[in-house]
Amino acid sequence: MIVRPKQPYIDWAAGLDDSGLVPEFEGEQTAYLIPGFEDDTEVEAVLKQIFPEIFERELEGWHTDESDWPKNRTFALFKQWFHLELHSVVEDLCAYELVDEDDV
Repeated sequence: MIVRPKQPYIDWAAGLDDSGLVPEFEGEQTAYLIPGFEDDTEVEAVLKQIFPEIFERELEGWHTDESDWPKNRTFALFKQWFHLELHSVVEDLCAYELVDEDDV
């Protein structure tokens, strides 16, 4: 799944800085591997399960002070703040085993 910020996220990020500068997010996106799903009903259930972690990662990517994050981070707010692009195929072209940095 590719996650791209929408205007509400950009407005929130801009509001954290007194300079009046608007952050540039053009072309900014994060790709997440998510659990598999068969249909639209299943994808909705998967997204509802994983959105809190993705929401927090996206907020932390811009601003680490959690006291400035939105307090009521609902699934509806998540969908308002981020454009989600779902892809059913991911190809691994690496010639070596992927390693999680947290495990090293």
